[in-house]
Amino acid sequence: MRYLVLLIALFAPIAGFTQDWEDRQVFGQGETATLRILSSTDTSFFAPIIEDFIAASPGINVEYLVTGTADIDRIFRASPEQFDVVISSAMDLQLKLTNDGFAAPIEDVEHPDWAQWHDRLFAFTSEPAAIVLNRQAMRDLPIPSSRQDLIELMRENPELFDGRVATYDVRLSGLGYLFATQDARASETYWRLMEVMGRMGANLYCCSGQMIDDLRTGELVLAYNVLGSYARKEAETSDELVVILPSDFPIVMMRTVLVSAEASNAAGARGFVRHLLMLQARNDPSIFPLPRLIRSDENVPQRTINLDPALMTYLDQMKREAFVREWEDAIVQND
Repeated sequence: MRYLVLLIALFAPIAGFTQDWEDRQVFGQGETATLRILSSTDTSFFAPIIEDFIAASPGINVEYLVTGTADIDRIFRASPEQFDVVISSAMDLQLKLTNDGFAAPIEDVEHPDWAQWHDRLFAFTSEPAAIVLNRQAMRDLPIPSSRQDLIELMRENPELFDGRVATYDVRLSGLGYLFATQDARASETYWRLMEVMGRMGANLYCCSGQMIDDLRTGELVLAYNVLGSYARKEAETSDELVVILPSDFPIVMMRTVLVSAEASNAAGARGFVRHLLMLQARNDPSIFPLPRLIRSDENVPQRTINLDPALMTYLDQMKREAFVREWEDAIVQND
C-alpha cells in the first residue's frame, strides 16, 4: 500500500492539552509539516479523500482528529492555531465560527453561491436526518413513513417501545441540537413526537454511531433524527436496519469545511479544501464515499438547512436555554 496509515493512541495529548479523541490517525510518509484536520466525520469516510489528496500533494502528512460537533466548537475556539482545517456536520456552529472571524477566505473557488458563506465556509454534502428501525424487533407491525405514523405506532404499542427508543441529547450534541431546532421550526409534530418518546422513556445519545450500534443489537427498536449517511452505510451490511426518510419532509443538513484563520499550514489547508470540493463535484464514490451536495428539488418535500444568518438564531444564549427547557419538559420525563 502506497500510503502509511498510523493509528495513534486515542488519548494521546496534543500540543499542550489533552483531549479524548474518538479517533486519531496520521496519513502519509512525507517529511513536511503535518496538516491537522479537526473533524466530526468518521475516519472511514475521509480516508480515501485524504489519500487522494496526498497522492496529488507529495511530501505532505495529514493528521485527522475526530470528536463530537459540540467539542469541535469548544476545542477550536480555545486553540484555533492548533488546527488547519475544521469539518463539522453542525452547520450553525460552523457558521458562527466563520461569523466570529475564525475562518480564512479561499478565493477563486468554483462552488455554488448557495453552498458557501463569504468565501470562508463551504458545504460539500447533503445529508438527511432519518428514522431508523430494527426490522426484527418491529415484528409484523407496519413500517412508519412519517412522523405522525411514528407517533401513532408508539401510542398503540407502548409495550414494544418502552425504554427502546432513542434520539440525540440536544444538550450534548451540536448536530442533534441543529436537527431538533430545525425540525421544531418546520412542524409542531416534532413536539408531539418528543412528548410520546418521553413517555416511552427515551434513551438520549451524543452520536449517531452509538444509536446505530444499539439498534443493530436490538437494545433499541427505533431511533429518531439519526444521521442518514451513517445509517445507510450500516444498512448496506446489516439486514437488521430499516432507514426511513420521513415522507412529510426530511431535514437535510450540509456538512461544511473551513480553513482556520490561524492555520500554521494555510497553503496546505486551502489546497485540501479545494481538493475536497473538486472530488465532491467529480462524484466518484470510491474516492468520495459521502453523499453529494445537492440543491433542494422544489418537487421533493424536504427542508434543507440553508447557509444564512437565520441559522444562528438558536445559538443565542436565551433562545437556546428556552429551547432546551421546552425539550426537557417534553422528553426528559423520568429525570
